[in-house]
Amino acid sequence: MNLRHFGSTRLYPDMKIHREGTNILLILFAMLAMLNLAAWLVLRPVEIPIALSVISAVTYGFVFNFFRCPRRHYQGARQDMVISSVDGRVVVIEHTYEDEYIKGKAIQVSVFMSPLNVHANWFPADGTVEYVRHHKGRFLSAYLPKASTQNERSTIGIRTPNGQKITVRQVAGAMARRIVTYAQEGDHADIDDHLGFIKFGSRVDIYLPVDSKILVELGQVTRGGLTPLAELPQHAQA
Repeated sequence: MNLRHFGSTRLYPDMKIHREGTNILLILFAMLAMLNLAAWLVLRPVEIPIALSVISAVTYGFVFNFFRCPRRHYQGARQDMVISSVDGRVVVIEHTYEDEYIKGKAIQVSVFMSPLNVHANWFPADGTVEYVRHHKGRFLSAYLPKASTQNERSTIGIRTPNGQKITVRQVAGAMARRIVTYAQEGDHADIDDHLGFIKFGSRVDIYLPVDSKILVELGQVTRGGLTPLAELPQHAQA
């Protein structure tokens, strides 16, 4: 399964529009065009259709910006490295227990995405996808700790070439009502490829072995597919 060709509508060499947004943008453009055409034909004074056109342009620009999809290639060392899956801000770094894939103690690193961030989700490490599950749930604010276990979410388990197990959890938020997961069990995970997409905000949790070296701090801004999050121990735990 090749996940590299995930976008459409080439804009310029380092940016595309994500395929998840193509139909939405076309439909929204058609709706706004018809609305504004009607406004300019029947509404008076002229300030009303002008105001509507401005609002429409801002609205379309916001949605267009949300579905942008930059082309990225990680240039650093890959062995034992974990890279941020998303653009956003680090909101959680803590020791916890991950009971779905790692099934043991782990370090959780969570990155929150605002509606202004790129919302494509990259694989955090090279390896093999061993586990994929989608869970229905609530749509609490993604900032809340209980969102990781109570919200709509998808869990992806990856085993690295050195045998380390990493859990990636896509978590829906109050605005993000749709999680898209491309990763499937048996896929090859590649840092330069997308594992999924979350629409309109939310967060991604990454669970790492407890003796991993964390390379980010709370509040730090990350870029998906580019910012190193952690360095894994060289040997997997027995």
